[in-house]
Amino acid sequence: MGHKAGYMPNGPAQEGGLSIKQKLGFGVCDLGGNLFFTVIAFLLLNYLTDTVGISAGLAGGIIMIGKIWDAVTDPLVGYLSDKTSSRWGRRRPYILFGSVPLFLTMILMFTNPAFTSQQALFVWGVISFCLLCTAYTVVNIPYNSLTPELTQDFHERTILNGYRFSFAVIGTLMGAGLALPLISQFADKNTGYSVTGAIFGFVMMVTALITFFSVREKDNSKELNPESFLESYRSVFKNKPFLLILGVYTLHIIGLTITTGIVVYYFKYIHGDEAITTIAMLILLVTAMFIIPISVSMSKKIGKKATYCIGIIIFPLSILLLAFSGHHFGVQYSLVIMVIAGIGLGFLYVTPWAIVPDAIEYNYFLTGKKTEGAFYGIWTFGIKIGQAIALGITGLVLSLSGYVAEQIQTQSAELAIQYLLGPIPAFFFLLALIPLYLYPIDENRYQEILTAINQGKS
Repeated sequence: MGHKAGYMPNGPAQEGGLSIKQKLGFGVCDLGGNLFFTVIAFLLLNYLTDTVGISAGLAGGIIMIGKIWDAVTDPLVGYLSDKTSSRWGRRRPYILFGSVPLFLTMILMFTNPAFTSQQALFVWGVISFCLLCTAYTVVNIPYNSLTPELTQDFHERTILNGYRFSFAVIGTLMGAGLALPLISQFADKNTGYSVTGAIFGFVMMVTALITFFSVREKDNSKELNPESFLESYRSVFKNKPFLLILGVYTLHIIGLTITTGIVVYYFKYIHGDEAITTIAMLILLVTAMFIIPISVSMSKKIGKKATYCIGIIIFPLSILLLAFSGHHFGVQYSLVIMVIAGIGLGFLYVTPWAIVPDAIEYNYFLTGKKTEGAFYGIWTFGIKIGQAIALGITGLVLSLSGYVAEQIQTQSAELAIQYLLGPIPAFFFLLALIPLYLYPIDENRYQEILTAINQGKS
């Protein structure tokens, strides 16, 4: 099949495993990455509707267009990083040069232009969000592509991602726990959002730079992707295991983004206490943080796939319970349900990111070509499409229900908020179980793949 017979599953860069410094240096970048993810999922739609003053339908449209733009930039950046050769490696130059634009575009996105026209606000929103998404893409896709290059060990990939997502939870905690308190420090919400955007953008820039300076890539100059853009992505879409796990994770992201995006509406309009949102999200994320090491340990015992399945079942069941009973039993009851949801979320963090490098390795087994950037371009695009679909659904359902910002909501609007919290995202999570069941690579199969690569056999 054209493999490179000299390729070893555990080359010099992996002898003795990765050091703690390497794992920490790699992982810290996702503090900023998940801070970005949380701000977009948890805050952006509400910021656009309730502070900037854009209608819910147009706000959802802004986010949808930004994610469609990612259909161009994500695969392109992945392909370019596969073909890049520099003294810093293939991936790290993008992390370096994308970090400052990420900081600047966060400020732009969260600075209200105060236009009076809905059309002008829509144009501003589309331009700002597309620029922000592009900056994030330049940093994030090459960062993701480092994972399979740092280690080919089946279990060490899970451990490496355990470190990464410990930082990711910290980033999520910052986004969910500090955003509203920071904004509330200012009498003018517009100033609060602008300062918060600058602070969060600065954190994203610094964590990316720490990874750039602390992680070293092995010399892949002889493994640069010789294929054209279309050839690279043709092989991505021929990789059945990758497409299956991509489908699982995209459905997972749709469900999770709908849930996190509507939580602020739920506590603000159903429980009548917006401030409780911060407490609820902290409970959710701190619980998840404690569950992450348990999920890493369980993955070694029962496998990555089974561990992922636990989260895909627990999380939707918890949000269904919250949506149908939280408003009957009060805030304290709802906060207890957030603990259960946090357990499910803890099982959802690490496993998909530990699974995807195995599916990418399968492509090297088939083709003998190293094209991690192309795969992570599509992987990240799947995440963003999931976010876009989720926020588009949320904006559309709120708009159709008669939702009006900062007003007492009608019964139909309250019902829409409850359905967006529970049944709608739960449907996407449970649908994800189908491609997960079909995913074929377990530890034994992965070892067979590595053996075949090493021997230069198909």
